[in-house]
Amino acid sequence: MSRASTDVPGSAASASLHGLSVAAPSVVAVHAVQGSFDELGRPLSDTTFCVVDLETTGGSAAKGSKITEFGAVKVRGGEVLGEFQTLLNPDEAIPAFITVLTGITNQMVIDAPRIAEVLPSFLEFARGCVLVAHNAPFDIGFLKHFSLELDIVWPSFEVLDTAVLARRILSREEVPNCKLSTLAARFCATTTPNHRALSDARATVDVLHALFERLGPLGVTTLEEVSTYTSKVKPEQRRKRHLAEHLPEAPGVYLFRDANDAILYVGTSRNLRSRTRSYFTKAETRTRMGEMVMLAQRIEGIVCATALEAQVRELRLIGRHRPPYNRRSRFPDRLSWLKLTREPWPRLSIVRKILDDDADYIGPFRGRAAAEGALTALHDSFRIRQCTPRLAAKSRRPACALAEMGHCLSPCDGSADIAEYAAEVSRVRRAMTADPEELVIIVRAHMLDLARAERFEDAAIWRDRLTGFLRAVVRTQRLRELTGTAELVAAIPHPAGWEIHVIRFGRLAAAGILPRGVHPSGWVDALLATAETVQPGFGPIPAATAEETETLIRWLDSPGLRMVRGSWHASLEGGARHLTPFEDASASWHELQQPG
Repeated sequence: MSRASTDVPGSAASASLHGLSVAAPSVVAVHAVQGSFDELGRPLSDTTFCVVDLETTGGSAAKGSKITEFGAVKVRGGEVLGEFQTLLNPDEAIPAFITVLTGITNQMVIDAPRIAEVLPSFLEFARGCVLVAHNAPFDIGFLKHFSLELDIVWPSFEVLDTAVLARRILSREEVPNCKLSTLAARFCATTTPNHRALSDARATVDVLHALFERLGPLGVTTLEEVSTYTSKVKPEQRRKRHLAEHLPEAPGVYLFRDANDAILYVGTSRNLRSRTRSYFTKAETRTRMGEMVMLAQRIEGIVCATALEAQVRELRLIGRHRPPYNRRSRFPDRLSWLKLTREPWPRLSIVRKILDDDADYIGPFRGRAAAEGALTALHDSFRIRQCTPRLAAKSRRPACALAEMGHCLSPCDGSADIAEYAAEVSRVRRAMTADPEELVIIVRAHMLDLARAERFEDAAIWRDRLTGFLRAVVRTQRLRELTGTAELVAAIPHPAGWEIHVIRFGRLAAAGILPRGVHPSGWVDALLATAETVQPGFGPIPAATAEETETLIRWLDSPGLRMVRGSWHASLEGGARHLTPFEDASASWHELQQPG
């Protein structure tokens, strides 16, 4: 796939990024599913909740996934008022991966009702209730999608998300993450989640009540207080609002500094003054931010021409200064990569740093565990050596147990044929850098064998290993698509004209707003003249961090974007076509994907 160059009509002032060096990513906010509650002061003990959980054939109703099971529990004042449970016939074959995850088979749903029969019954069951779900956007999203598809008016349900509530209440010291299984174990739920709808809904009821019990001593006793729950703002914190008064109502980056002028926190906003003022009100829900605000003595603002420039500046500032109150992206140099070495007998290894050694790298992985899973998938599928010493072309070391079992071609003892080993390495390299189809076929067959033996948890482990590998392949391929382009100028519409960015080797070099009525050609020439000079290095991210380049890729995928000069290309043969089925399978087991 390629994007051709076109001219941009219309036109603005420029802003260069020249001089900013290091980089790292932005903090992602969690948003509620539903709007605020209309009525005031409804006690939790008098509110009827309908806790719902769904099992599906995939992760997105918009992409064609269907519901295979409904489970719901209606409760009020700690008393169960009723339960709703049914399997659904999705009118299509249930993917094998879903059967592995949930245990729901095609035979189980063949005589089950369709969604058109079940959804009206569920809506009647939930009428007048507050809907509750763990990771509510997933379940409520499916329900809304099929309501629209069936031309059923969606009631104006109020929604609580136990995952969001748990993240606000519980600390990392109490629980490592906020998955339903983790919370159910922490609160000794009477039902253990097992990825079946009714069981998971019952477990969510216990988690909901446990969270309410934690809120009671804090004076949070009404539905409205729960929906806007946050730690109380101290008067000293409110009195610091004057620190934000000097900032403009413009997009940019803000830096909180302490009494020694050290940077405490870096953030970005489309309105610097409004966003920074919110840290001194109840709008700020993160407990650590209250602590940070109490230490802050000054707020510095950096006005940016565009929101994208602000994002990139934020990434680079976080990576350079590593502020203590930025949780994410402080250590871009601690990422894990999977490396295929260049030596007489190549091998695989997990590394933190990309070297100029002509080796093949994929990544970065979300964590070392994901990299280790991908490494295991490759080692189990190909007979490449797993030992770590550097071997000479003619080695005479004793063979290991893997060679005796036929899992390694054994170059260590000199018995390996050079051509045969080179062919095996080529298979590994193709899976990593071009098309991983061969590995997908091998691992999928292994997963199906495990599923037939009813070893579903083992099959899920292999699914996660393959998914982690495919994500790294796709991530690397996407990075190389842009970092291999020497210069690209692109634009999207802006209220004042056109938002234009210059990208060189995957690094943002300049940004500006082209005003209406200004001829684009000369303006773009001026922007290019002031743009940062980028000297690329080596590897898949030769000029910026992976986070910066991926931020630029997301912007390049924006609706209405037009190429001004240059183009970039995506290969038709790659890992993305293999990834979607596995990600859909993972998404259906949706609690596993929730951030901790």
